[in-house]
Amino acid sequence: MSLERPIVFGNWKMNGLREDGLALARAVATAPGKGTLGIFPPATILREVILAVEGSNVIVGAQNAHSEDFGAFTGSISAPMIKDVGGTAVLLGHSECRHGLGEADADVWGKAEASARADLLTVICIGETDDERTAGRRDAVLRRQIDGSMPRGSDVSKLVVAYEPVWAIGTGKTPSESDIVSAHAFVRERLDAIFGRESRIPILYGGSVKAENAAAILALEGVDGVLVGGASLDAESFVRIFQAGQ
Repeated sequence: MSLERPIVFGNWKMNGLREDGLALARAVATAPGKGTLGIFPPATILREVILAVEGSNVIVGAQNAHSEDFGAFTGSISAPMIKDVGGTAVLLGHSECRHGLGEADADVWGKAEASARADLLTVICIGETDDERTAGRRDAVLRRQIDGSMPRGSDVSKLVVAYEPVWAIGTGKTPSESDIVSAHAFVRERLDAIFGRESRIPILYGGSVKAENAAAILALEGVDGVLVGGASLDAESFVRIFQAGQ
């Protein structure tokens, strides 16, 4: 799967009732511009959002998936289920799952393997906490998460990495431009070491991305796109972010 840059993905998190979610999806589907747009709505309206953007190039994915295809896992959804309703992508390893739900790197690895089996685009999130950043451990944390979360042998054309410093998510804080560039350079170096320089796995930046700072972030060296949180819930803001990278 070749993803045209800029890549702009919107994570709706636990937001979006049917009426508002479908209106937002339809607005995104008609956004003009070149690049790759994707949205990750809650599971309750996943199928309806897929139908709402039918005929467009918008990627629609789920926000998580279980590592097993089927079984006695109450409350979970699997990669084959996502595929079955028409989803083409899944978001894995988000900090709110790693730190809020206790997901370990090995858990993300298993889920990524399941996603690969279902032939889904797999977006794997990584990022350091504020304490880890202050302690100068950013690169060590990113290396551990990349090495422990990304299964070898996967189709690299179906992999995306999203660097989201935990301390910048939903806080209004963003790293300096030089910090974003250096983090992405480190991630690129590690991905090249594991998957080969020819893999060119896209690296997105996430963490308080909004219409006002999107152009500057998308212009940075090594930034292939952005993963947007709260600003993706407003169609006008999300489209402006997409168009900022044109």
